Amino acid sequence: MLKLYEYVCNVILGGTLKEERIMKKIKDYIDLTKPTIMFLVVFTGSAALLLEGSMIDDPFRFALCLFALYLTGGCANALNQYLEREIDAKMERTAAKRPLPSGRLKSSHALIFSISIGIIGVLIFWVFFNLLTAILSLATILFYSLFYTLYLKPNTDQNIVIGGIAGAMAPVGAWTAATGHMDVVPWIMFAIIFFWTPPHFWALALFCKDDYRKAQLPMMPVVRGDKSTIKQIIFYSFVLFGVSLSLLAFGAGWFYMLTAVILGVILIKKSIYALKDSSEKILKGLFGYSIIYLFALFTAIVVDGFIS
Repeated sequence: MLKLYEYVCNVILGGTLKEERIMKKIKDYIDLTKPTIMFLVVFTGSAALLLEGSMIDDPFRFALCLFALYLTGGCANALNQYLEREIDAKMERTAAKRPLPSGRLKSSHALIFSISIGIIGVLIFWVFFNLLTAILSLATILFYSLFYTLYLKPNTDQNIVIGGIAGAMAPVGAWTAATGHMDVVPWIMFAIIFFWTPPHFWALALFCKDDYRKAQLPMMPVVRGDKSTIKQIIFYSFVLFGVSLSLLAFGAGWFYMLTAVILGVILIKKSIYALKDSSEKILKGLFGYSIIYLFALFTAIVVDGFIS
């Protein structure tokens, strides 16, 4: 039977049983980095690089910067999974999907992998770019993997608000890698992601609150209930709308303004409607739209930069 399976892998799937196991193991290590989240990080970082513009004619440095962003952000996510492996095992959403609670990876191997990619990422920023970006990336890793994971998440319902600092740093890090200094524009991009995070994450937390209750994590819906959480989502949606328009004071043009207004109004309307109907379908719709919102808004930032 084993020989038959090897034959199928080799002839039909184009690989051996051993190769398939290797590929599955590689996928498990990639899953430690939370690739879906990292796609968003790399996308917002690339938007900052395209808007800044100095690396457009140097594709190697452009790609290397995004690679280092992935490694450092992936390190923070992997350390988060390592430290939360027992909590993840209690939650239906993560128990079977993540490689540590499911037993697909050893915790010691995950820790070594996490630290290794973090060191490589920080060194890339230091050697090929500048010390400022290396320090920012190291601080982001420590903030998210230690302060957020070990202190904020288990102790306050404002965990995702404060913890959102880490997820919003990609445009700042990308900008400093390109220029060697801070600027107002990437910090506005940071603020957009920062104020987007609560509506996005709390929409998810609302239909996953039973999992958080099992794990005894004080997420907003568990501590304050659905209505209060949705009111917070509405509040942050309005703040996000105002922050997104602040880019107009720093050179953004008509295309960005039109896109930001349309996207922001839709987000606010969906948030307000969730207060009337907080069914799982509506909340999942709000969560899904929040992802579209951020991708569309950052795409508009780049497009507007080229046409303005």
